[in-house]
Formats: sequence, C-alpha cells, structure tokens
Amino acid sequence: MHELSMSTLLLIILVLTVLSAYFAGSETAMMALNRYRLRHLSNEGHRGARKANRLLQRPDRLLGVILVGNNVVIFLTASFATEVANRIVGDTAGPFIGAVVLTVYMLIFAEITPKTVAAARPEALAFPSAYILQPLLKVSHPVVFFVNWISNLLAAPMIARAEEKSEQLSVAELKTVLYEHTTLPPERQAMLVGILDLENATVGDIMVPRAGIVGIDLDDETATIQEAIENSQHTRLPVFREHIDNVVGILHLRRAARFAGETFTKKDLVRETEEPYFVPESTPLHTQLYNFQRQRRRVALVVDEYGRIRGMTTLEDLLEEIVGEFTTDFTSRLGEVRRGDDGSYLIDGSALVRDLNRLLAWDLPTAGPRTMNGLVLEQLESFPDGNVSVRIGRYVLESVRMADNLVRTVRVIPPPDQPAAAPPGES
Repeated sequence: MHELSMSTLLLIILVLTVLSAYFAGSETAMMALNRYRLRHLSNEGHRGARKANRLLQRPDRLLGVILVGNNVVIFLTASFATEVANRIVGDTAGPFIGAVVLTVYMLIFAEITPKTVAAARPEALAFPSAYILQPLLKVSHPVVFFVNWISNLLAAPMIARAEEKSEQLSVAELKTVLYEHTTLPPERQAMLVGILDLENATVGDIMVPRAGIVGIDLDDETATIQEAIENSQHTRLPVFREHIDNVVGILHLRRAARFAGETFTKKDLVRETEEPYFVPESTPLHTQLYNFQRQRRRVALVVDEYGRIRGMTTLEDLLEEIVGEFTTDFTSRLGEVRRGDDGSYLIDGSALVRDLNRLLAWDLPTAGPRTMNGLVLEQLESFPDGNVSVRIGRYVLESVRMADNLVRTVRVIPPPDQPAAAPPGES
C-alpha cells in the first residue's frame, strides 16, 4: 500500500465507495419491493422479477451476501482511507481524522444517498442487481452459509414468534391497498371496497322496513288487486291476507300479466305465486349473496328471532351495496326528500339512514337504528310531547311532524362544510 501513489489510493477509494453504495442500495431496493407486484411480474415472465423473487425466498441468504460484501468493501475502504490520512496529516492524527472524515463520507455517498434512491425506485435497482447477486451468492456460498448459520441460530426464537403472525392482508389492510396503492378509477375502487364491506353489514341493515313493504292483500277487492298489479313499480310483490305476517307467496308480475284486462279469482292469483323465502335479519350480506345464488331467489322476507316479518330485501338491494344505486325509483326507498333554500333537508321519517348516507354523502351513524325516526327516538330515549331538536354527530335533526308514536318528518341541518347534495329526483 505504501508503494501506491496518492491518486491511485483516491481512485481505489472511489471504486470501493461505488461498490459499497451498490450493496447498500441493493439491500434497500430488494426489501422495498412490492411483493404482490413482484409475484405478478414474475408470473408474467419478467426475468429480473423472477430472479429477485427467487432471492427473496431466502432473505437470510440474500442479506448475508449483501452484508458480507459490503463489510469487506467498508473494511478495505477504511484501510486505504487511513493511509491517505496518514500521508496528509501524519501518523499521529491520521487514523482519528481519517475515521471521522470517512464516516461522514461513507454515510453520505455510500449509505444515505443510494438507499434513498433505491427506496424511491426499488425495481430499477433490484431487478438488475438480481443478475449480479445470484452468481455472487453462489461464489460466496461457504462464507454466507457459515455466517447465516450463526445468525439464524441467534435469531431463531424471534423468527419463530414472528412467523406466528399471518402474512395475509386483513380486510382493513386490503382497503388501504385499494385506496392508496392502485391506479383504479374511484368508481371501481368503491365497488371493490363495497364487496369487502359486505361482511360488515347484515340483511337487516339494507332491508325495506315492514312499514314500507308494498304487496297485495287478498282481503281487498279483485278490482283493487288488479289495479295494484297494473300500477306496481316492482316486479315481485308479496301476497298476504290482512297483514304481511300472513304471507301466502311472492307474485312475479310477469306471471300475472295474463290477468290484465281479464277477470280472475284470488285462487288463480295464489296459484301463480312462489313460495316465500325467509331469512334472519342478522344474516351477513356476503352470506346472503351466496344464498340468493344457491336458492335461485331474488326476493327475501326478513324475519326476527321470533319469526315476525321485519322487512323485505332483494338481490338488487344487495348489489347496490357493491355498485351503488342503479335504480331511478329512489322515492320507494327514501320517501320524500326535499332540500330547502337554507340548506336543510325535509326527510321522511321512514327513510333508511344507510341510503341517505350513500345518496347524500352524509355520515350519520348506522350502528344503531336503521331509520331516521329510530335515530331521533333513540337519541331522545322517549317519545316527545312536541317537536324537538337533537344533535347527532355533526348534524342537527328536528322533528317536524309526529303521529302514531312515530316521527313522520325530520328536518336535517348538515354541517356548514358539508357539500350540498341534490336529493333523489332533483337535477
């Protein structure tokens, strides 16, 4: 080393710095690779991705060859840097000054800078590096094997505990990936998140409440029944006697088309009905979607734990939880919703909270009551003697009209920062 000129020593240090920067950057790039994208590219036939994926199957060996190579380079760099310092300031202060200067120099040029670049563009460095690291691993296998054997022995207890945790993504983590790490349009993101949210909601959350069920009462006159069939906005109607708990079946209006303009008996009508399909209100939506498919049904009557009918849900209602509203008949779902000049909304008390949140971009609580009437009464904990006002989160709810122990109409005052949304049916 003493025979080398100063320029040669500086050139050697420069080359070693580049090698150290390469090892440091490769380590960061390999660890920063998106494993799901890596597997996708590997399955697509990307050679660099395949080699990188193969190396990452054994991260201990990969880190072993990188760190062994980097430490050898740093050791050699320190030796040459000490010689340069000794020639400049002498043997007494040379080692100390050389160590200080080399530490700062290596941190900037061989650690922080390459690792920062590698973290920002991992694929650009990791895939080409895989072509170098793979043969280098074979050449240095004995040394790497010995080092890994000792390190794995020391790390075994911690690794065993870490492996108890599943590498699979939770639903919440998958939502974060969809929102932050995909280039999908917002509409498709919302659809995928809607599928994931099916397990967090039940049939009872989306059902049309009992009071909102439209059906055919066999106790009515035949002319009234015929008029109900001809003017119905629904394709399937429950048929019952006196009240919905005495349901006889579900009538598909396509099968009732032959009754148009003709006389028919109620027995003829009953013969055209299908057997009613009942589901518990606590059934998760993802389970009910499968049940609709398996049972080949499109309409279900929702019952409570005592077998009483609480409401009705359809396959369309369930699909709208995924894709959003695709029906133009919002009135049947929400009742009357009117927006005032002051920014408040007059809403039917039977309107579903979930539907209002979705259609008006609100965030009223959905964990408790399902209707606006229930939301107000739960907050009051009793039926009021007159019109009252309550605050629920950021919203002010005022009862406008009450009858039959129900809040029939509610005025909602959204927060000032809430963007104004047009009610269904308004442009």
